[in-house]
Amino acid sequence: MVQIDSLVEAFSRIPTATIGDARERFGCPTGIRPMWAGAKIAGRAFTVCTRAGDNLYIHKALDLAASGDILVVSGGGDETRALIGDLIGTRAQAIGLGGFVIDGAVRDLAALEEMGMPVFARSATPAGPYNHGPGRLGEPVAIGGTVVKANDIVVGDADGVAIVAAEVADDVLRNAELIADNETAKRHRYARR
Repeated sequence: MVQIDSLVEAFSRIPTATIGDARERFGCPTGIRPMWAGAKIAGRAFTVCTRAGDNLYIHKALDLAASGDILVVSGGGDETRALIGDLIGTRAQAIGLGGFVIDGAVRDLAALEEMGMPVFARSATPAGPYNHGPGRLGEPVAIGGTVVKANDIVVGDADGVAIVAAEVADDVLRNAELIADNETAKRHRYARR
């Protein structure tokens, strides 16, 4: 886990657009965006699959997730019921969760922003969730057309979310750093003109 943690730290300094370029434009879930301005995440994926509009397995995940984890929730893209709000955000903050990526809706955006809990989702709605299940934890999930596995690296910023499969993270990091250096050199050249 130490290697993943050092990779997360390195990826946290790289924009998601650069990570997407380094992944040949793969690994960028469609339609998932920050729910408040300035939200950023970088951490290991803790995957949750839940029935649309139901958050029972999000509660179960919070009993197992480690500090710094990002809960990546496949909610089927459903926008009719919020899967989390400020109460789950407060609980997540207490365990040191790094944030949420939800293929579905959320609510209580002002409170989540005030507490500094980074949330990336498809949309917001005031309608609350059901709490019956079923669901799955730790299995591969799909969010916004992208597969995410437990312990993959998740990075989010103003542009959205980038997912880096743990098994290729070293190579993607090297590529992303080369792309970032190249872009910095280009910016300097353009600025001198």
